[in-house]
Formats: sequence, structure tokens, C-alpha cells
Amino acid sequence: MNATQVSETVGNALKMRAFIVQDYSLLAFRSVRNVFTDKSYFTDLVEQMDIIGVGSLRIVLVALFCVGGVIVLNAASQFRRFGETALAGDAVSLALLRELGPVFVALLIAGRNATGMASELGSMIVTDQVDAIRAFGVDPIRKLMTPRVLATILVLPLLVALGDCAGLFGGFLVANLVLHIGAAQFWTRAIDALSLGDLCIGFTKPVVFAFIIATVGCYQGFRVKGGTQGVGRATIDAFVESSVIVLVVDLFLTRLLLHIFNL
Repeated sequence: MNATQVSETVGNALKMRAFIVQDYSLLAFRSVRNVFTDKSYFTDLVEQMDIIGVGSLRIVLVALFCVGGVIVLNAASQFRRFGETALAGDAVSLALLRELGPVFVALLIAGRNATGMASELGSMIVTDQVDAIRAFGVDPIRKLMTPRVLATILVLPLLVALGDCAGLFGGFLVANLVLHIGAAQFWTRAIDALSLGDLCIGFTKPVVFAFIIATVGCYQGFRVKGGTQGVGRATIDAFVESSVIVLVVDLFLTRLLLHIFNL
């Protein structure tokens, strides 16, 4: 392969990526624009909130409970070494609220719901149900995508809040059993360690992550080609891409929010 062929291959790959980003951006813009239109599908919104929120609650609580305990277990030796076991409450609350809570919950929702959106919409594409909806004069983006995006944005901060509470409780149990810290000492330090900026960071990230997860999942579902095999590929791509984008965005968003709130 000579230099000309290499440059053409690279150029075609870059063009394809640019087209994908363009299609995704337009689809995401249309889904957001439909929120402000007169015609809405409230029943679909409530149904999606139940599927995404209530359906994911148990796994979020269990996962974050274990994460809170693991934070204390990993830090216990250092706390004992320097005689600062009281810092367990500070460490758990700051780590969960700023970073681990939003990111862990986002990854769990990406694995459970972004893949579900991709598979559901992809199956509808394969079986021509989306074309049937369009034939009845209904915008499939407004009917199928907008409720999923809005529902994810509404429920993810609530899931993060409940997950943070579960993580704090898990951290307290481990701190009480391993470091012998009393309830009053742990919860006082955990609450006093937080500031308004920490709360803003903890509840700004889930909104951004929710938008990424829902739009990527729906985008992968709407672009399914190749029958049932295409649905399988879209399901995998939805999880992988949404997870990677969440982690990349988290890096820059954390830096921005820490700068804004001087933390």
C-alpha cells in the first residue's frame, strides 16, 4: 500500500467519523427540540421513567453500598497508620458525591438501559415498526426517542442521590466494624466535609451523563442495519460508546466544575 492509498484510507475514515458525529448531533438536537413542542407523549415518559428509574434502583443501591464499603476498606490501613480514622466519613462522602456516585451509576445505567434502548429501537427498525409509525404521520423521534432521553435526564440524578446514600451507609457499616467509628462521629464528619460546590458537582454530572447515555443508545438503535445481527452489534456499541464518552466527558467536566467552584 503506497502513500496515496494510505492517505485516501485515512481520509475516508475521518469523513465517516465526521458523518457519524453529524448524524448523532442532529438526532440529539431533534430529540431536545421536541421537548418544547406542543405535542408530547406523557404516558411514554412515565413508562420510561419506571423502566429506567424503578427498574434500576435495586442494582444501583447494591452496587453503591458495596462501593462505599470498599472505599473505607482500601483507606483503613492508611487511616490507622496516621491515626486519622475519623477521616473515613470525609473520604466516603467526598469520593461518592464528587466522582464515584455519578460515574458508577452512569455506567450501570449505560449497561442496563442504553443497551435496552438500542435493542428495542433496533428491533423496531428491523421489523419495520418505525416505518409504520412514520406512515401514520407520527414523528418517530418525538414518539420513541424524546421520552427516553427526558426520562433518563429526570431519573438519573435521583438514582445518584439514592446511590450516594446507600454508599454512605455501606461506608459507615464498614467504618464501624473495621475502624470502630461511632455513628455520630462518622455522619458528622461526612456531612461537614461537603460544601455547596460538592453538591452542585454531584448533581450536574448525572444530567450530562444521562443525556449522553440516552442519545447514544437511541442513535445506535435507529441506525441498525443487517437484521438481527445488526441489533446485536448496536447493543454492544451502545454500551461501549456511551461508557467511553461518559468517562472522557467526566475528565473535562470535573476539571471545569472544580475550577468554577474553586475546589
